[in-house]
Amino acid sequence: MPSSKMEFPSTDGQKLAARLDMPDGAPCGCAIFAHCFTCTKDILAAKRIATHLSRLGIAVLRFDFTGLGSSEGEFANTSFISNVSDLVAAADHLRETMEAPVLLIGHSLGGAAVLAAAHDIPEAKGVVTIGAPSDAEHVLHTFSGDVERIEREGSAEVTLAGRKFRIGKQFVDAARTTNLLDALPKLKASLLVMHSPIDATVGVENATRIFMAAKHPKSFVSLDTADHLLTKAEDAEFAAEVIAGWASRFLAKEVPQGAEAIEHVRVSETRQSKFQNIVQAGPHRLFADEPASVGGTDTGPSPYDFLSAALGACTSMTLRMYADFKKLSLGAVTVDVSHEKVHARDCADCTYDERAGGGKIDVFERVISVDGEIDPALSQKLEEIAGKCPVHRTLETSAKVRTTVSGRGS
Repeated sequence: MPSSKMEFPSTDGQKLAARLDMPDGAPCGCAIFAHCFTCTKDILAAKRIATHLSRLGIAVLRFDFTGLGSSEGEFANTSFISNVSDLVAAADHLRETMEAPVLLIGHSLGGAAVLAAAHDIPEAKGVVTIGAPSDAEHVLHTFSGDVERIEREGSAEVTLAGRKFRIGKQFVDAARTTNLLDALPKLKASLLVMHSPIDATVGVENATRIFMAAKHPKSFVSLDTADHLLTKAEDAEFAAEVIAGWASRFLAKEVPQGAEAIEHVRVSETRQSKFQNIVQAGPHRLFADEPASVGGTDTGPSPYDFLSAALGACTSMTLRMYADFKKLSLGAVTVDVSHEKVHARDCADCTYDERAGGGKIDVFERVISVDGEIDPALSQKLEEIAGKCPVHRTLETSAKVRTTVSGRGS
């Protein structure tokens, strides 16, 4: 998926560094991702969720808050209020350059910030919090031993997760005076609260308070065994898939997932890894890839997996059509397909050209399972009908592939 660097001004005129993760074609909507306290736009959770959402057709802008990452400004002069202002500035930038965001996603303190910023971004139809505190003051616990010194000296250097940050008194004051829960009933966007029940940084009771304070439409999804920073890739990808599915209610329905609607199948390299390709069939999008053992990144089925899937799906559909035509009460059909290449002479039931010598041929093993009991006669008939599946016939007979090569120009 295309990912590009950009900058936009904060309300104070500071340059904020950002990255825009775009889908492979026209997006069905835009989102903003707000990172956690003292994190950056490139933290693994932000990167993985934004990348995965872009694969699902959503353009995602993630940026560094003032004074963090590659953004200008002094972190010591920032506060929760300035974070909210940065979010509004990000929405203004999207509105001017692409389209206003319909989705706001915030991780940890970024989740609290998107709840506050949503009131100033009228186009936002969905707000998502991930491991968010129910009040901004919660973040003061991470450096509670230094709060008194900060208030006394105006600012102080504190150590957070092994890194040193200078925290100003205005940050402490703003965190203490901001009341998120009172404003939540006025939230006009749909709300999705995501939290891990074992989050050791921000307890799950925060999610309960956020959820109870908000009015419907609202949803809660448990992140099960995830840690606060969603350091495991599968947790971040699960969160992204849930967000995309939940947000599909208010994303543009008329735009296909990825590119213009086409009548044939299109396969295009993403250039994000060695073998990853985006597959588009009509409005449907998915990945093709190879397993890590052969140099791929295992983000989708391999070409032969797709071929096996075609045989399995065609077999199941053919059997269902036969059962409906014969008015048979046939239970749910499951087809397991495996593929391997074997030496032609080792395949007892295969036909092959003697001139091929010791060459290998493709063998697909197909096992059909039907819920419930079936008598031997019906079992034999189903095996016969499975052999009439069009994909089966294509695989067992020769097919012609016509190929042309052309350049697209510059």
